[in-house]
Amino acid sequence: MKILLTNDDGIQAIGLHAMRRALLEVGDVELAVIAPDSNRSATARSITTRTPLWVEEMELDDGTTVYATDGTPVDCVRFAALGLIEFEPELIVSGINHGFNLGDDITYSGTVAAALEGVVLGIPAIAVSQQADRGRVDFREGKGWSAEDFEEGARFVARLVEEAEHVPMPQGTLLNVNCPAGDIHGVRSCKLGKRIYRDRLELAEEAGGRKRYRIYGDDPGYHDEPGTDFAAIADGLIAVTPLHFDLTDEAGVQELSGFELDRLLRPAASEV
Repeated sequence: MKILLTNDDGIQAIGLHAMRRALLEVGDVELAVIAPDSNRSATARSITTRTPLWVEEMELDDGTTVYATDGTPVDCVRFAALGLIEFEPELIVSGINHGFNLGDDITYSGTVAAALEGVVLGIPAIAVSQQADRGRVDFREGKGWSAEDFEEGARFVARLVEEAEHVPMPQGTLLNVNCPAGDIHGVRSCKLGKRIYRDRLELAEEAGGRKRYRIYGDDPGYHDEPGTDFAAIADGLIAVTPLHFDLTDEAGVQELSGFELDRLLRPAASEV
């Protein structure tokens, strides 16, 4: 299987290389690594359109060649699809991210965005995230990460790849995998949960007529609801959530079709 590995934490991220080593243990895998040259967390599906992108070919200590770019995670996937590497990927693996991507967080996540780009291109994809802080259910970037933090999650995803032809992954669907900190008690297929964000506007400093604010908090909560990715993590389970790119509200389309939209082409005065 031909696999592209990418991430949003950057080419030097411990989680990326834990995943790389685990994938190289899978038989009959051809692996390419393209990742941002530095951290691009929370860049979502941003792309670089107005400037050319630098790419640096690097050789790791074990002889593996990887590519680092000043682009975004989505740019990394586009590079692979457009011919930077010698093969067309059959699977995208994005991660392992340093911190969870649960519930509403996925809309901000560069990790999930790279996997979504695979879906857009018709390539199956897996996004993988891991929390290091034992017992915490949040998306903060942990400190003091070690390779051991990612080993069990990396092994699980490598087995997913090994069993890829048997794992139900409908066309146009990616798997969003989140691994808890500490001992893992099992795996659960689940839906996305709902975040409770506690952001606030906080003035940090004033200088020369300008004001500098902090607006994003670092301690969000979540709705306690069974069957969600948050509930799975709270139970010490790996959460696996199928995601697709179709954002259409089908019921909304039907309801809106009963409204006379053509009428809005006429000036309001003509309705009198």
